[in-house]
Amino acid sequence: MRVYFDNAATTPLDPIVIEAMTKVMQENFGNPSSIHREGRTSRSIIEKARKTVANCINASIGEIFFTSGGTESSNMALKCAVRDLGVQRIITSRMEHHCVLHTVESLEKTHGITLDFVDIDSCGRINYAQLTDLLSSSDKKTLVSLMHANNEVGTVMNMEKISQICQTHNALFHSDTVQTMGHFPIDVEATKINFLTGAAHKFHGPKGVGFIYINGETQIKPYIDGGAQERNMRGGTENFYGIVGIAKALEMAVEKMDEKRTHIDGLRQYLKDQLTEHFEDIQFNGCQENYLYTVLSVSFPPSPKADMMMLNLDIAGISASGGSACSSGAEKGSHVLESINAPTDRKTIRFSFSHFNKKEEVDFLIEKLKTIIAIKKAATV
Repeated sequence: MRVYFDNAATTPLDPIVIEAMTKVMQENFGNPSSIHREGRTSRSIIEKARKTVANCINASIGEIFFTSGGTESSNMALKCAVRDLGVQRIITSRMEHHCVLHTVESLEKTHGITLDFVDIDSCGRINYAQLTDLLSSSDKKTLVSLMHANNEVGTVMNMEKISQICQTHNALFHSDTVQTMGHFPIDVEATKINFLTGAAHKFHGPKGVGFIYINGETQIKPYIDGGAQERNMRGGTENFYGIVGIAKALEMAVEKMDEKRTHIDGLRQYLKDQLTEHFEDIQFNGCQENYLYTVLSVSFPPSPKADMMMLNLDIAGISASGGSACSSGAEKGSHVLESINAPTDRKTIRFSFSHFNKKEEVDFLIEKLKTIIAIKKAATV
């Protein structure tokens, strides 16, 4: 038996998505930029996909641009904001994904922007009062970049509150919504935001395709030159089949969001209960009241076997993660756990779920863990 609990890294392709992609692979090969029938057909399919994605977040079709994924989308938002919108200052947090942290650090070095970090507590929640103070403290044109939900510990930020604070202080707002897209309702009409990013492979779509939402009032120049594709914003022949895949995957995710959330959240709670019941001194990272229901970050007590837990789980047939897959293999510990001051002597494993997971797989995990770490001792009378 093989159990996959690393859906925050990537999700398996949904068979219906594969079917939709395969259909256009077989039937539509025209270059979307060509003016003949085959090209026009491909173009119409892309525009239909754009409308689907736009409808899923209540955007207009002119505000959706397809990219290679979340990393490109966030780079596009941050770098173009500095280059084209006069942004001189960026406020973010130290627990952002590296596609944001490394980008803002680069912009600080190459463009001389001011870089400020808002404080976060031990659960990974930002200090909203401090964010207000930071925005009040300077007249520099500022962009706030804060992720909707953290990919390692699962803490969810209050997008509406951040948006309101940004509007009050005339600041731009960018959010990495890669982990929440397709899992939480997102309405860009109700919540004012300038840039928002998504990646297909986080909601059972293909890898190598994503999108960026750019508010219609936010005008930037092309990020990639070389062609008029994506409304002249990203040169290069479109990832046609990937675009079909992201639209179908997001459409399905939004249509069945409540049903899937109930199932996944139930698995997450069941695993929490089983871990607490069978093992000593289990702790959970991140906020447990307002959380990303696809993620459970578990902190295990120090033990000789805990250090090799991920390898032993893999050998036992279970795929999980120590944190972001983008940092796998790195010798340095998780910057997210460091930012919330998690104890360094404990071992953290991130289990992340999809609607394809089953209760029996949680039972299998628990039984395998019993062979890897010490179980809870029976109470003595």
